[in-house]
Amino acid sequence: MFDLTGRVALVTGANTGIGQAIAAALAEAGADIVAVGRSPATETGELVLRAGRRFHGIEVDLSSAARAGEIVREAVAQLGRLDILVNNAGIIRRNEALEFTEDDWDSVLNVNLKTVFFLTQAAARQMLAAGGGGKIINIASMLSFQGGIRVASYTASKSAIAGLTRLLANEWACKGINVNAIAPGYIATNNTRALRSDEARSREILARIPAGRWGEPRDLAGAAIFLASRAADYVHGAIVPVDGGWLAR
Repeated sequence: MFDLTGRVALVTGANTGIGQAIAAALAEAGADIVAVGRSPATETGELVLRAGRRFHGIEVDLSSAARAGEIVREAVAQLGRLDILVNNAGIIRRNEALEFTEDDWDSVLNVNLKTVFFLTQAAARQMLAAGGGGKIINIASMLSFQGGIRVASYTASKSAIAGLTRLLANEWACKGINVNAIAPGYIATNNTRALRSDEARSREILARIPAGRWGEPRDLAGAAIFLASRAADYVHGAIVPVDGGWLAR
């Protein structure tokens, strides 16, 4: 039920961190991979090819949604189909709410929400035109459930991703498209480097995580494979925390 052989997955932000780990995991489960991001996903490509799967990279700035349709068309032209979309690419800006700028607001919302919606729309149109369903996996956050501090636009975007996941599930479940999300806890990636470098803040975070450690990108692999597979055919609109127990505490 977890075999993805013959499927094609498009993963955004797949050059490092969570996106790379998910792309590699889906390839190990049998999927061919299209990696989308601002920089070459050379290392990710090597991992995919090592797993015996096909790979295609697309370099594009996701701060604009203008190329969403083009990205999907290129993926299909290169690998023949599109079955899975993982909306992982995201950015973060940190500042006090009283000092937050319009640029920091727009930059984050454009990548984390606007482009996610229109890329998902383009992918769903392709899936339906091809006569089948598909799996869409959004990357939410602990801040889809909580407010956080100093990350106003990021919190807004990830709260919106939770709502968008549910809305699209409501509209598309009957069409055979599963829309779900993974909410990573505190994972050791570029986005959390500032937190991990702050000794006091890092200590506070670790004290609340029952697992007693920061997560690694690879910790998200199982949830991604599950939601991309036939095992999740009756799972719609779920937001799956992979957080070391953070929300339970």
